[in-house]
Amino acid sequence: MTTTTDLVSYEDALASYDPVMGLEVHVELGTKTKMFCGCSTELGAEPNSQTCPTCLGMPGSLPVMNATGVESAIKIGLALNCEIAEWCRFARKNYFYPDMPKNFQTSQYDEPIAFNGYLDVQLEDGEVFRVEIERAHMEEDTGKSTHVGGATGRIHGASHSLLDYNRAGIPLIEIVTKPIEGAGERAPEVAKAYVAELRELIKALGVSEARMEMGQMRCDVNLSLRPNGTEKFGTRSETKNVNSLRSVERACRYEIQRHAAVLNSGGTIIQETRHFHEDTGSTTSGRVKEEAEDYRYFPEPDLVPVAPTREWVEELRAGLPELPRVRRNRLREEWGISEHDMQSILNAGAVDLIAATIEAGADSVSARKWWMGELARNANESGRPIDQLPITPEQVARVTSLVKDGSLNDKLARQVIEGVLAGEGTPDEVVEKRGLKVVSDEGALTAAVDEAIAGNPGVADKIRGGKVAAAGALVGAVMKATRGQADAARVKELILEKLGVEG
Repeated sequence: MTTTTDLVSYEDALASYDPVMGLEVHVELGTKTKMFCGCSTELGAEPNSQTCPTCLGMPGSLPVMNATGVESAIKIGLALNCEIAEWCRFARKNYFYPDMPKNFQTSQYDEPIAFNGYLDVQLEDGEVFRVEIERAHMEEDTGKSTHVGGATGRIHGASHSLLDYNRAGIPLIEIVTKPIEGAGERAPEVAKAYVAELRELIKALGVSEARMEMGQMRCDVNLSLRPNGTEKFGTRSETKNVNSLRSVERACRYEIQRHAAVLNSGGTIIQETRHFHEDTGSTTSGRVKEEAEDYRYFPEPDLVPVAPTREWVEELRAGLPELPRVRRNRLREEWGISEHDMQSILNAGAVDLIAATIEAGADSVSARKWWMGELARNANESGRPIDQLPITPEQVARVTSLVKDGSLNDKLARQVIEGVLAGEGTPDEVVEKRGLKVVSDEGALTAAVDEAIAGNPGVADKIRGGKVAAAGALVGAVMKATRGQADAARVKELILEKLGVEG
């Protein structure tokens, strides 16, 4: 069980205090090998099977820099409108913890690869908020600790801990914002929108899959409050390793309410790290936060400085893909939809899926309809990200083409999608196995219409009397008789023809 603290209401907190945020996002790069050795970064291997003397910090082992890691860092810096250092170097960040086999982390301190940038993010109502970037620097990830025997999965109360160093040494980029001021009551929304936009940018660059649920992207939420109308920052707390967009927003909101409660009661905010709890949306204390001098940074003696040539930097700049916000605006115009609709698609994680479905031959209306309707509902119900559903944009495009050529109606198309999601094969295979094609045989339809009219003489008389809307009952009877596999529009035409009534 996690404990909760007395909170003031969010509205009361904002009536007295101004929130200031700082967001630190760690991104695992999708390189094939680690940052300073040749060990594989592939997920799912046996614990401690992807290690070597270098990433385990054995005496006499020497690191060698991963060139792709440096290239990815420069691309990220450029996409964030940063300046790229002409000369920078690594440092040793010293601290002692079981998941650090070397007892120091190879990182960058006062000389990052990229600095002084910004990222514009769009909020749900269309307002654009600029988040300024302090730095983006290279470092390596730590190992993974698994605490066993306790109720919470944390070290407190555990009987023992297991250590896996497969992750130790995987390349990381840490992106640190400047203090985010002026967001006011929208601070949690700004935090969520920033991390969401950053994730889209990282994915577009192709340097990481940035799956937050898999730990490939993690956010530390720094937050402080200051009395309204004052300039001096308050004491901050740092909520560590928040791993979903929703949780970033919730952690920020909770800390605003908690800080305000402490300050209102005359208490003092402690500068500390805190843990976020998904079940309650609350945070609990971790450890008192160190200052930079506590890490005893000094230049890494075993690595040469990084000095990217201006020609190389400009070559990488020229090769950057269309960035997410620019691409979304272009697609929104091409699809003829509002900013609100595009924001809904972005929130659902379906922009790329819809675009790929259109590229596979579907029209934009149909592509949006299926991804934002049937498939979004299935993703919500199954608790999976929409891009993890077992159906491809090409398969969705095939379903739309079957609807367009009259082979399927919407009801049958939903059953086809259901079959594909259930692993029954391609759309065409599901149609064949389930016998789902629309009944287009005029003889069969005419027989079904005759039967419906004969079985519902009262309804037929109403239609003959001019109440054309009553035809819906007969259409329903035919659809039932054909198991939903008739073309409803054609059925209605046949009914009216039979009864001598003009539509």
